[in-house]
This record gives sequence, structure tokens and C-alpha cells, in this order.
Amino acid sequence: MSFGFIILIFLIGFIGSFISGMVGIGGSIIKYPMLLYIPALLGFAAFSAHEVSGISAVQVFFATIGGVWAYRKGGYLNKKLILYMGVSILIGGLIGGYGSNLLPEAAINIVYAILATIAVIMMFMPKSNDDPTNLNEVTFNKPLAAGLSFIVGIAAGIVGAAGAFILVPIMITVLKIPTRMTIASSLAITFISSIGSTIGKIATNQVLLVPAIIMIIASLIASPLGAALGKRANTKLLQALLALLILATAIKIWWDILI
Repeated sequence: MSFGFIILIFLIGFIGSFISGMVGIGGSIIKYPMLLYIPALLGFAAFSAHEVSGISAVQVFFATIGGVWAYRKGGYLNKKLILYMGVSILIGGLIGGYGSNLLPEAAINIVYAILATIAVIMMFMPKSNDDPTNLNEVTFNKPLAAGLSFIVGIAAGIVGAAGAFILVPIMITVLKIPTRMTIASSLAITFISSIGSTIGKIATNQVLLVPAIIMIIASLIASPLGAALGKRANTKLLQALLALLILATAIKIWWDILI
């Protein structure tokens, strides 16, 4: 593995983790296509879809730790929401992560593209109101939250994502959770989710150790920096940034599948 390749993997991890910490996702929506396309485009060895999903799963686990730590104060972490959605998505992630080894690469990319498309549609749907003054008054439909997160966990486990890029639109649009609470809580839920998908990927030998370690180092540095910026940024700007990222990724993945 050349020095240039190591730097490239680090930069992909840093950029993806910075954005993930800022908008409350694990970063797979960004890093999956970057790992899949950029190394090959620059003349380095290309990763397979299985390898990319394995690296992404491990990296997300560490990226979300930094983000949650940055949001630990201020009352933005909704413990009940994290518990209901976290446990459900963990179980789903274990099922999807282990089962992904049985799927061909084309199927993994299709699942990813479908998830991204659903997330794009939801991000452009009407949003909840601005954050209320008293975050303790926030309520949500518990069975609906658990059921949706379980389904997301299965699909996200297949592609090595923690599912936050679709959980965030669900939390904002369907469950009507305030934006900043969504960002903070989704990072904690994503951390729990990544446990399941990571175990599934490691158990089926889909993780390349050295690239994964490089991505982990980048994540631990960049994710808290992104979260610190996200706490100060305008919520409408954060929503628009996430929507555009997901839209661009969905278009690219579908283009490669269909063309």
C-alpha cells in the first residue's frame, strides 16, 4: 500500500466524518461512493462493493463515538428515542450485516441506491417546526419508531451503513423530532446500529484491516470537529446540505447501475 493511497483513504475518511458529525449521520452515504469510485479513478486499486461496505461499517462505529461525545451536553440526546430506535436498528443491522455476505455486489449497490432515493424524497417533504424551547416536551410514536428503525437496520446492515442517512429524514419528517435533537440522537442511534453491522461484516471476513484503521483515525479526528460546527450552524442549512449530498449520491449510484 503506497503512501499516496494511505493519504487518499485518510482524506476520504476525514471529509466524510466531518460532514457526518455536522449533519448527524455515520457518513456512509458520503464515504461509500467515495471509496468505491475515487481510488480507481486516480489509478489506485479499486475496492469491491463488499470491501467498501466492510470498511464503512467499522469506520461508522468510531465516527459516531466522536459525534455523540460532542453533543453530550445541552439536552439534545433523547434517551427514550435512542433506546427504542437503537435496539431495533441493532437487531436489524445484525441480520442485514450477516446476510449481506450471501448477496452479489450488484444487489448491495441496488439496496444502497434504493435507500438513498427514499432518503432524498423524505428530505424534500415538509419538515417539523423549529426546535422548541423545552426539549423535554418532545414526544414520538414509540411502536412506529421501533418498526421503522428495524427495517432500516436490515437494509443498512447489507450495505455496511448505520442507516442514519435515512433515519434522519424519518425522525424529522415522520416522527417530527426537532432538527438538533435529531442530529444528536441519530448519532447515538447510529453508534448502536453500527455495532450490529460491524459484527456481521467482521464475522463474514468483509473488512480490510489497514484501510479500516486509517478511516478510524480520520473519523476520531474529524467527527467531533464537524459536530462542534453543526451545533452552531443554521438548521435549514444543515437539512439542505444533507439533502444535496444524498441526492448527488443517489444519482451517481443509479447511473452506474442502469447505464
